[in-house]
Order: sequence, then C-alpha cells, then structure tokens
Amino acid sequence: MAEIKIEAMKFYAFHGCFDEERVVGTHFEADCTIEVNCNQAAQTDNLSYTINYQEVYQLIKQEIEQSSALLENVAYRILSSLKQHYSQADNITIEIKKLNPPLGGKIKSVSVKMNSKELNIK
Repeated sequence: MAEIKIEAMKFYAFHGCFDEERVVGTHFEADCTIEVNCNQAAQTDNLSYTINYQEVYQLIKQEIEQSSALLENVAYRILSSLKQHYSQADNITIEIKKLNPPLGGKIKSVSVKMNSKELNIK
C-alpha cells in the first residue's frame, strides 16, 4: 500500500455561515492523502495503474468552487467525488483549511479533516 499526497493546494472560494463570507470569499488550503495499491504502476511505469494527481486536483477544485455553509460539507463532497472516480483507493483523507476566518480575533486558520473509511464512503 502506498500513500499519495497532494499538499497545500490553494484556492479562493465562498464558504461560510456568514452572508459576507459567501459574497466576499476567502483563501482556503487543502491537503489530500490517498492510500492505494500502486505495485503495478511502480513495476510498469504506467499512469493508468495508479492515481492521476492532475485529475485529483481538478476534482478537488471543482468541489471547492461550489459554495457551502460548512467545511464539513465541502470535505464530504470531495471524498465522495474522489471515491467515485478512484474506487481502487483504500482510503482517502482530505483536510480543508479556511485561512484567516472571521471569528473576532487573529486566527491563522480553522480546518476540518475527514477520511472515506470512517465515513464509510464507497
């Protein structure tokens, strides 16, 4: 089993419970880890036997661009989309960080981290 990681993906999106967050938007960062058997890819040097990083990025971007009130909803949609496209993945973990959230003080980020196994996403 291998872990494929795509880290510190940067996005500008419109998620939040406050109306202003959904109008003005803010910066987000995402990390994704995909656990998958890639022995055949390693032996053959053939992309079709593993996870295509560019496709993963595009699927995450597509889901992040859809506005939601909760980061939990964004994370769940990303996991569902990735599992649908990569059923061979044993487990997928996504962490979404909202940078500089409007919580009434100076805060670097808030985040939600979820994985497909714990949520039983198939």
